[in-house]
Amino acid sequence: MTTPTALDSFIDKWRSRWPEWPLAEVFVPEEARTRTLAWFALLQEFDDILNIAGDPLPADAKLGWWGVELRDWAGHRSRHPLGRVLEPVAAPWTDLADALPDLVDARERPLDGSAALATLARYAAAAAAVEAAVLGGSPPQARALAAQVLATRLADAGLAAVPQSIRPAASDAAGDERARREWAGELLAAWPPRAGGAAARRMGSAFARHRLERFAAGGLLQPGRQPLRSLWQAWRAARG
Repeated sequence: MTTPTALDSFIDKWRSRWPEWPLAEVFVPEEARTRTLAWFALLQEFDDILNIAGDPLPADAKLGWWGVELRDWAGHRSRHPLGRVLEPVAAPWTDLADALPDLVDARERPLDGSAALATLARYAAAAAAVEAAVLGGSPPQARALAAQVLATRLADAGLAAVPQSIRPAASDAAGDERARREWAGELLAAWPPRAGGAAARRMGSAFARHRLERFAAGGLLQPGRQPLRSLWQAWRAARG
């Protein structure tokens, strides 16, 4: 039996949230699979910091640590298990480190959808530039990355992620649910249907959009429960 490594723990955490991925992974070149998973696991670490519940100070401290770590990656030094895979890639890590504080601002309830996307614009652009270096090809659309981050925030933080312009004046279960689904609909309208970038990004974006579409339409989320649909989505997205 192979002993799990620290890297495995981060990748497995990401896989647990995206059970569709084994069906998509066949469309990623074998030599790029570990690097792809490490990159997506890193982005999930940032999502978790953004969507922290309760006292944000430990998460903010962790975000500051990540800023230092990413700057070290630019000099080909790493301490984190994900860095063992990612720091050898010549990418604009410092630009991503500079944009990380925007995730703290993104925790504040935005005035409207435009403000939510604007708060994440620099972070999404920096992540898109790094992703092009890590996964190859042209950068994905930064707006698609920002919309996906906001969709993840909606799933993790619930009503706290909904802009002020949508949140009901009087909070009750039915009104709160309508507000969440309305925000999901606005995100879909803002999310470019073609995310661009490498095949792995396009497939991941397709899975995330499908989840958001189901939620906006009032459906139940059952990730991984429809393998044929997931395989078709992955194949279509991988084709570009």
